[in-house]
Amino acid sequence: MHLIRVGGAALNQTPLDWDGNRDRIVAAIGAARDRGVSILCLPELCITGYGCEDAFLSPGVQRTAWQVLEEIVPETAGLIVALGLPVRFESGVYDIAALAVDGRLAGLVGKRHLAGEGIHYEPRWFRPWPRGRRAKLVAGGVPVPIGDLRFDCGGVRIGFEICEDAWVADRPGADLAARGIDVILNPSASHFAFGKDEIRRRFVQEGSRACAATYVYANLVGNEAGRAIYDGGVIIASGGRIVAAGRRFSFADRAAIDAVVDVDATRLAQSRLVFEPADAPPADDAVVVPFAPPALPPEVERSDVDRRDRWEHGSHVKEEEFARAVTLGLFDSMRKSRARGFVVSASGGADSSAVACLVALAIRLAVRELGAVAVGGRLGLPAGCAGADAAGQEAVRRLVAAVLTCVYQSTANSGPVTRAAARDLAAELGARFHEFDVEPLVRGYEALVAAALARPLSWDRDDVALQNIQARVRSPGVWMLANVSGCLLLSTSNRSEAAVGYATMDGDTSGGIAPIAGIDKAYLRRWLRWAEVSGPEGAGPVPALAAVNAQQPTAELRPPAAGQTDEADLMPYDVLDCIERFAIRDKQTPLESWQRLRGEFPRHDARQLAAWTERFYTLWSRNQWKRERYAPSYHLDDENLDPKTWCRFPILSGGYARELAELRAAAQGS
Repeated sequence: MHLIRVGGAALNQTPLDWDGNRDRIVAAIGAARDRGVSILCLPELCITGYGCEDAFLSPGVQRTAWQVLEEIVPETAGLIVALGLPVRFESGVYDIAALAVDGRLAGLVGKRHLAGEGIHYEPRWFRPWPRGRRAKLVAGGVPVPIGDLRFDCGGVRIGFEICEDAWVADRPGADLAARGIDVILNPSASHFAFGKDEIRRRFVQEGSRACAATYVYANLVGNEAGRAIYDGGVIIASGGRIVAAGRRFSFADRAAIDAVVDVDATRLAQSRLVFEPADAPPADDAVVVPFAPPALPPEVERSDVDRRDRWEHGSHVKEEEFARAVTLGLFDSMRKSRARGFVVSASGGADSSAVACLVALAIRLAVRELGAVAVGGRLGLPAGCAGADAAGQEAVRRLVAAVLTCVYQSTANSGPVTRAAARDLAAELGARFHEFDVEPLVRGYEALVAAALARPLSWDRDDVALQNIQARVRSPGVWMLANVSGCLLLSTSNRSEAAVGYATMDGDTSGGIAPIAGIDKAYLRRWLRWAEVSGPEGAGPVPALAAVNAQQPTAELRPPAAGQTDEADLMPYDVLDCIERFAIRDKQTPLESWQRLRGEFPRHDARQLAAWTERFYTLWSRNQWKRERYAPSYHLDDENLDPKTWCRFPILSGGYARELAELRAAAQGS
């Protein structure tokens, strides 16, 4: 029996925040030392931050990252620590995991497989490290081993899979296992997406089984750079069994986990596996370091190794994940941008109500984890903002009032139901609430344009323009309020609207962040019903949402007698979202989408489904220019429409003319 304690830490880093990133790394190392951890894995590129974009190519950034590494290495005395940074070697820049051992830099391992799909653009900045390549990097006159390396630290053998390395078929772990590795470290920057955590758990568990090794996976946590949310969730597995799992979506700077593992047990399991004999390793394959992780005496197996929250095992995991990802995203957006809060143009409808709820839920969840005083401090709010009852609901309400302002902006077409819904929801959440009457502004613009055209404007001739001006006049006042207050204006558009351009540019799209632009309307309505009666664990329900959920979604821009609803303007949202998945996620033609749609919605007439399909494709191709201008949104799944991080489409195109003709011909014969 050879017991050692290994650990991993999720860090909430910020791109190019040199001192802050260093201090959080050093704090994680100190906490691990206090826990008796011998081997600590930190996230990928944690020195610079993962989301530096083209700044990775800057020689100044590379030099500063190395300087920070040199500042951190002495702090590793008594431990083995893996941490990441970009390193220029020869003619390229590489994504590197540095291993520091007992206050000295032992070597650098290059990432072999780069993530280049969807939200990731690693091949733009980095080169993949060639399998089997090893060399020396001279830094400060001292040669440092770099490449496809393993480390022998006093007889404990350590290797690396860096994030994407573990997601591919040709995992480096197979080579490491054949050479008798004891511990595989996986420094990662793995963004959140619905259901992704279960996949990570499987590859960590399977990696430890197939390689007969201890496997330590460490991830970022929080909204690091603006769009991607990282959920943390450190995982440690040994011999095919998960022995520790850290909590996800923490509001703290770091979330660590550790476990005691038996090196002898993994070696016994390794000896029972049948590996193809490895080629004779070259002389420089292993970096031998004269430092041995101290062996521990046997201990009673701990019961706190799985620190996942109860909701992780419940029946509403997606609802919980959505709430926690977006609230953490908003919390970090506010504090990292140094804003003083958020302003929401509250219509009383589903979208703006969801955005307001998510801001308030961010405060509730953060206070539950950190306490009101700490939350106020992290958000830069005035001392004492939470009041005397720093642990109760009154403290939460005070903090919500400090960070959330809702504004209902009425026109002649606004109704009492939406006004009451917006007002009552703000009151229940504890937000500040204002009403702006923008009807005089609408009339003023209508008069200006009517005079220029020398004719009156009318609904039968100028319908879209008359709707849009109402949405647009709501933007300047609420922007001004946000500016005066030093707050971020939140856009309230959802993904379904983005797909078909059912939003007024510079109107309801106005804002610095679009927190729900990554989720479809049909799901958002289900989430709001869940939030009304249940809500996230630890935060509770929002009963005032009942008035919101009772309404049919409407832009409320036509005269009340028109009975305007979103679905009458477009199509049923469940149909729209299904076409969107077929067309955009699955890259199906209009005809293929319609054929699949008939199976999904047999209750609708085939020709009606064809008409809705044609409407979707027409509006999609016509409105790419709007999607290019949407405020940054949070990435939630592989159905994202953000052209800057996921789904690219030409602004000008043929508009599916040939494909839609094929669809119409097929529908006529149905």
